[in-house]
Amino acid sequence: MAERSLPAAYFEGIFAEDADPWDLASSPYEAAKFDRTIAALSERRAAFALEVGCAGGVLTERLSAVCDRLLAIEVSPTALERARQRLSGRRKVRFAAAAFPRDCPVLDGLDLVVLSEVAYYWSDVDLDLAAQRIADGLVDGGRVLLVHWTGETDYPQTADDAVERLWLGLSNLMQVELAERHPNYRLDLWSRR
Repeated sequence: MAERSLPAAYFEGIFAEDADPWDLASSPYEAAKFDRTIAALSERRAAFALEVGCAGGVLTERLSAVCDRLLAIEVSPTALERARQRLSGRRKVRFAAAAFPRDCPVLDGLDLVVLSEVAYYWSDVDLDLAAQRIADGLVDGGRVLLVHWTGETDYPQTADDAVERLWLGLSNLMQVELAERHPNYRLDLWSRR
């Protein structure tokens, strides 16, 4: 049982040290993963989407092509400013400083929630709260996309544990559209019944 989520200071420290700590903008692995992420959403555009943990905005930029409105939230002020700069002039993208799920804007009318490389940073309590926030904000037919690295970490959760915990909190509302295993990550797409 994971008792504590990683604190905001952890992420601010990482982004203060390195503009792109996970090579999101330059790694062929990340580019291929982002391609698959967007392809998984290609069935329909999102009217209003939430991206949790937008980092420097690399995935945000790609998501903006398949969303009419996108709210990208991030706990690190440094990363959030980089994302804002990267997507300056894109009116359909809004940014907010927030530590989801505990501190987040009111979420209503979402038809897409993207959790890419974030859920394994959360405690069991925060995963349960995340499931509740998603359930409260997601419209009928809305989708949740989860993409997480499956290698070993020292994070509070493994990818499998985090996704399973979220599924337990949402399974009474959701159905599985995709459940893919790739060599280094998993991709899960659920839709609200």
